[in-house]
Amino acid sequence: MAQADSMEQSSTSNHRWRGSRVGITGARGALGQALASRFRQACAVVTGFTHGDPPSGTDGPVDHWVSWSCGQEEALMPHLENLDVLVLNHGINPQGDQRPGTMSKALEVNALSSWRMLQCCERLCHEHATHALEVWINTSEAEIQPAVSPAYELSKRLLGQLVSMRGATRSAEERSQLVLRKLVLGPFRSDLNPIGVMTADFVAGQVLWQARMGARLIIVTPNPMTYLLMPLTEIGRRLYSRALSRPDR
Repeated sequence: MAQADSMEQSSTSNHRWRGSRVGITGARGALGQALASRFRQACAVVTGFTHGDPPSGTDGPVDHWVSWSCGQEEALMPHLENLDVLVLNHGINPQGDQRPGTMSKALEVNALSSWRMLQCCERLCHEHATHALEVWINTSEAEIQPAVSPAYELSKRLLGQLVSMRGATRSAEERSQLVLRKLVLGPFRSDLNPIGVMTADFVAGQVLWQARMGARLIIVTPNPMTYLLMPLTEIGRRLYSRALSRPDR
């Protein structure tokens, strides 16, 4: 947290993202809007992907809107191939609802749709060898600790493990074409969590600052244990995946 003040002062003057084409899923939420604002301040062009109807008018930090639904990730390929950075930020939080239908929806929205979009991005990079892309995946602190929402925790842990596994088993060429950054975020204020201790704008600023520094595992939380446990968890997953990887079988 000590870097917050310096980050605030430099976010608008740094042009690491100048001219970048950035896509953000869940762009109508608190964090999506904050990320869009930060990218716009850094002179990027922002496309917002939304499950609802695109907002009317031209106000706001998003330059273009695209409507989509989970399960229709393939239809987004024409939009994805024009991006330099894709932030997978969409999700739902059912709180204490653990009915089978709710669990299935949480797994679909929070984990499987992002997994399919990641595969779409990998295919694009493979088909267009000169195209480099960054994919930032918001898995949250729920990967490693309770979030008072069993369905949310389960789905985010699944997504986090899928991303760790894929990151561990990609070739050097695949890693150079597609950069994966995992966002592990603590509680921030939003419609899903009105009592979060951080603001969405602060979180967005920290995310861009750490990405600008080259971090692949981006952690923003007031919980000091996460800064210890999450890297250890990530190392353990990667070692396990690499040890058991048999791509020729």
